[in-house]
Amino acid sequence: MRLLLYKYSAMIGILAVAAICVQSAAAAPGEKDVPPPTAIPLRFERSVDAEKARPGDPVIAKTLQVIPLPNGVTLPRGSILTGRVVEARAFQFDSAPYARQTPSILSIHFDRIQNGDLALNVNLSLRAIADPILSREAATPHYIEEVDARGTMQLIGGDEFDPFNEPILAADGSIIAYNRKHGVFAHLIAAKNSQLDPSISCLGTDSEQSVAIFSPRACGVYGFSGIYLSSTGQDGSGAFILASTHHSVKLYAGSTALLQVVK
Repeated sequence: MRLLLYKYSAMIGILAVAAICVQSAAAAPGEKDVPPPTAIPLRFERSVDAEKARPGDPVIAKTLQVIPLPNGVTLPRGSILTGRVVEARAFQFDSAPYARQTPSILSIHFDRIQNGDLALNVNLSLRAIADPILSREAATPHYIEEVDARGTMQLIGGDEFDPFNEPILAADGSIIAYNRKHGVFAHLIAAKNSQLDPSISCLGTDSEQSVAIFSPRACGVYGFSGIYLSSTGQDGSGAFILASTHHSVKLYAGSTALLQVVK
């Protein structure tokens, strides 16, 4: 009987310690959050069509290159981002004279990045997005002249560089990024979105970020016909919105984007 009481008391003690540990873990949720202003370049693995998608549908993407975090952790290329469709609305043409067309919209929110057993929470705003054609071109050297044996890389959003040189120079000769062993890294440059809503802007950073195939000044939508960025998620919502007054928004597999962590 005494042995049973001893085992029972020991079990209660273990449960109490476990409860304290759980409370301690819950008290520090920020330890599993990717901090701002971390930039994450990614490629969408599946197409998302506003005409067919429903709220809650999964969205999957993978990182284009390594992501260094402030705490010394490095997320490798191919880390998986998971998110969901927040809202999707197909385009419906209004034939009434002088009618103002209601835009098709596609809103997406990413909330997790994972590599193996490591899973971190993210809350991201969209800085730039490009269609599959531009994305492929930016990842491939362009041989501009016959004597150009090494090729030239053309980043999305402007800027070119020699793939065999480390510094990436702007037109005025200033260094704006570095081409290193694990990809292209840069301080992000503040820029304005030149799309339909000029009030949308992209913030700069004082720290070096992973940009991959994007220029550090990239801001807005590239290559998608008739699609504009209605909201970036920079307000803290973490949900970006693509819109079109010409057709239903479709985000094709192979499209790429540069996102940035917000609070």
